[in-house]
Amino acid sequence: MAADWLGSVVSINCGVTLGVYQGEVASVDQASQTISLRQPYHNGVKCPVPEVTFSAMDIKELKFLEIQKAVCKSGSDPRVMTEPAIMPSGRSIQSNRSTHSHVTSSTAPVTILRRAPAGSSTSRGPTQAALKKNGRNGAATGPMRPKDEECFGDATDEGLDTDFDFEGNLALFDKAAVFSQIDGTNVHSSRVHPHGNVTEQKPSSYRHDENILQVKPVVYRQITVPQHGGKEYCTDSGLVVPTVPYELHKRLLEAAECCGLSLERRLETIGVCSSQMALTLLGGPNRLTPKNVHQRPTVVLLCGPHIQGAQGISCGRHLANHEVEVFLFLPNFVKMQEQVTNELNLYIRTSRKQVASVKDLPTSPVDLLINCLDCHENLLLSEQAWYQSVADWANQNRAPVLSIDPPVSGQRQTIEAKWTLSLGLPLPSDVRDSRVYLCDLGIPKMVFQKVGINYHSPFGCKFVIPLHPA
Repeated sequence: MAADWLGSVVSINCGVTLGVYQGEVASVDQASQTISLRQPYHNGVKCPVPEVTFSAMDIKELKFLEIQKAVCKSGSDPRVMTEPAIMPSGRSIQSNRSTHSHVTSSTAPVTILRRAPAGSSTSRGPTQAALKKNGRNGAATGPMRPKDEECFGDATDEGLDTDFDFEGNLALFDKAAVFSQIDGTNVHSSRVHPHGNVTEQKPSSYRHDENILQVKPVVYRQITVPQHGGKEYCTDSGLVVPTVPYELHKRLLEAAECCGLSLERRLETIGVCSSQMALTLLGGPNRLTPKNVHQRPTVVLLCGPHIQGAQGISCGRHLANHEVEVFLFLPNFVKMQEQVTNELNLYIRTSRKQVASVKDLPTSPVDLLINCLDCHENLLLSEQAWYQSVADWANQNRAPVLSIDPPVSGQRQTIEAKWTLSLGLPLPSDVRDSRVYLCDLGIPKMVFQKVGINYHSPFGCKFVIPLHPA
């Protein structure tokens, strides 16, 4: 009956070492216990040789993929056939599909019975067919049915002695095609119209930073002003931020106060944002840690008796609250505005390091200087003797300088700043080598509209952003 298997398509599993073969049965030799496949495939790849022969000792499992038509036409059931005399004992072959129309189930297992060699380790006692016959016919001499068979059926332990061949099954997949899709080498996939016309091309894969949703083009000029300051900046994301004249900036702050954003609230906002920037410049979490109390950074605040000075005092109070050693210079021989006095009263409750003379300032280099001496209203302040002496001390200290609300174009700048912090919208400035930053004052959008400014916030998730020359 070995000739009945000729022409059938089978899959032979030879274990991890040899792998899985598929092909058409060319011959079955009962004497030598071998089977030959023509046009074989090894692990899904066509073999370079036209025929491969296997020994029964190498075969772990044999499955039928297609049974040749002659067997089905003979009238015999292809699910129970005569052994081709090559399978070891206790192993089965399965038919996955049949070409005959009267076969009711194409996936039913085909059981092959063969006498195992003496001392074979693969023999597991009586076969399932023997247990089934003796147990259900009630023969007194037959073995008793196992409890698993009574509870779960006849084929409970079928195939449990064979491990699943992960490597053999993995070899059947086209890994190159899968990885090419993952890597995005197939850039575009086309949708073909039923008449053959390509109607659409779309990317089959996207990078992690690509948006798969269609969005409107970005408008980078989202802030327009009625009076231009003559210079423009741009943010890290490319948004354009124009400068405004000092008169327009002043009207903007006055409109904010009329809408409820008082000067005290603005001073607190500036103090928080400027102190946060200063803490970052001082080293942030790498410098200010509980284990580094012996190396606390030192900051000197140079403040004048005006609103700009009050902004610096507010910044110094927040820095002192974060365990920064702050020295505040504020002249006590000139008349101070009310806001300066209020901020000073809050500061001395946090830190008592306040000096009014240049000779009381630190003689050793400090970590950071914060300049708040200049005033937009009083242009003659920089000509006074005390101002010039403080400016000379600052230039000789050689510490990096952060200037808050710096002078506008045309005003004298005696202290060179490495960083400048503008408020709300930048003012035109003659400073060239300074890095410009912008602080969010929290002014509502409706307030900008009242002074003729079409405004969209450029800050995103931050309150202080860097600006670059456009």
